[in-house]
Amino acid sequence: MHYYSLFINVLIICSILLFPVSQSYNQNVGPLVKMTNGQVWPKPVFQHNFDEYLTVEPENFHFNVTGYSCDDLYDAFKRYNHMLFLKAKQTFKHDTHSSTNFTFGKLEVLNVQMTNPCENYPSLNMDEKYEIKINNSRGHLLASSIWGILRGLETFSQLVHLKTDGSTFVLQCTSIVDYPKFRHRGFLLDTSRHYLPVQTIIKTLDAMSYSKMNVFHWHMVDDNSFPFQSSVFPNLSERGAFGYSAIYTKNDIKHIIEQAKRRGIRVIPEIDTPGHTLSWGLGGIPGLLTPCSDPHPDRFGPIDPTVEENYNFIRALLSEISELFKDKYLHIGGDEVNTTCWTTNKKIQMFMLRNNMTDVIELEKFYFKNIFNITRNLKTVAIAWEEVFDENIPLDPNVVVQVWKGDLNSTVPKVMKRLHPVIFSSCWYLNYIKYGTDWPNFYKCDPTSVVGENRLFLGGEACVWGEFVDETNLLQVSWPRASAVAEVLWSNVLNETEAKHRLEEHVCRMKRRGIPAQPASGPNYCHY
Repeated sequence: MHYYSLFINVLIICSILLFPVSQSYNQNVGPLVKMTNGQVWPKPVFQHNFDEYLTVEPENFHFNVTGYSCDDLYDAFKRYNHMLFLKAKQTFKHDTHSSTNFTFGKLEVLNVQMTNPCENYPSLNMDEKYEIKINNSRGHLLASSIWGILRGLETFSQLVHLKTDGSTFVLQCTSIVDYPKFRHRGFLLDTSRHYLPVQTIIKTLDAMSYSKMNVFHWHMVDDNSFPFQSSVFPNLSERGAFGYSAIYTKNDIKHIIEQAKRRGIRVIPEIDTPGHTLSWGLGGIPGLLTPCSDPHPDRFGPIDPTVEENYNFIRALLSEISELFKDKYLHIGGDEVNTTCWTTNKKIQMFMLRNNMTDVIELEKFYFKNIFNITRNLKTVAIAWEEVFDENIPLDPNVVVQVWKGDLNSTVPKVMKRLHPVIFSSCWYLNYIKYGTDWPNFYKCDPTSVVGENRLFLGGEACVWGEFVDETNLLQVSWPRASAVAEVLWSNVLNETEAKHRLEEHVCRMKRRGIPAQPASGPNYCHY
């Protein structure tokens, strides 16, 4: 027994020497994915880092204008000066491996040079290119437009970070040349299934700007509610909204558009017709919706395309909307038209017979011919969901097709072959949620190899539909998953393995700025 005990003890000692207990602990202790410090999201086109680090002291740092200036520029300075120096609430664990423990200088000013006057409103072809040089205690941001300056300020704010002991703000000297891969980098928000407070929408605009997204696609009205307060047809919201406190007034909308503009974000409204319009029927517009004749006399379907007065109503409504929203583009919907009521309504069937229409697709063509006449006269560019294209409805040459069902490899090339601009969304529906890490699914959906340099491909949109999303979970559902889409649409080189570390930092960055982003890749901790 004595020899047996000795043998066991020797085995235990050898196992400890060969396999230290701390080693097995270290495999599971700490974050699943270690975050970076001072790395940029989305990844810049070109960045060269230098070995030198600079400290940035809040009381001694300022922005200096060396070119054109405007109110939007100074507003951006105010926002970013606040975001730059959001202090950690507690000290970090000391990390001996962090190179940011070594600093050799101090950055006191970022010279901001805008080479052209500010534009009044962002557009599809706005110039978002910028250059940043931080070296030898000097900082320079250069861009030809206010939009490029805004993107550059966001990048600069991400370069500045706290040392691992939480005591000092630092940044690494670097040289960056950056610009987006695609012009349209959108985020769709649905405010009809659940009314979203104005402040929640502003928070969404903030989060979009942190990932350099530049289009807010506002799906404002639908079957469930009509929250847009029309001056021409006030009963639409008075009777069709969820309630008086769930209405967007003209002042609300103007405020949202202004806040978006200050962040370099366009606002494109969507007024979806002829389907998704049941809430419109409460607005007292005679003959607007199609009565479903036998067997459901009290049920209503899409807008009745046979009533001439309906086009006068739509013309007046879209005219009011296009005047309020400053963007050149207007989304007219066209998706998921349930034509059952058209086929059962005797009056509509007689109209089709008189006009030699063989099926309801012919009736839909008749409807959209009138709609495109309206948008053309309003001098707006129409965006339509892909069903309008799939059903071979004649489109004006400049109509943009938003692909949300079709395949990237087949539908998108087919639309471009017909010379229509494309916005792609099929693989970026954020309201489809599951437990676990799913941002790589959005990240892997890269249209670049399919569309190449074809300028007809405008870009894409992450979509959040509102059936189970309201102000209590919108930001958590959206971010950082939309950030993955943003990098796909901005950056030329995508590397999921490298990106996951930057995304961890970006999640903490958004949290520090007041965006309750959900975890990206599992266990982690933000020192903020």
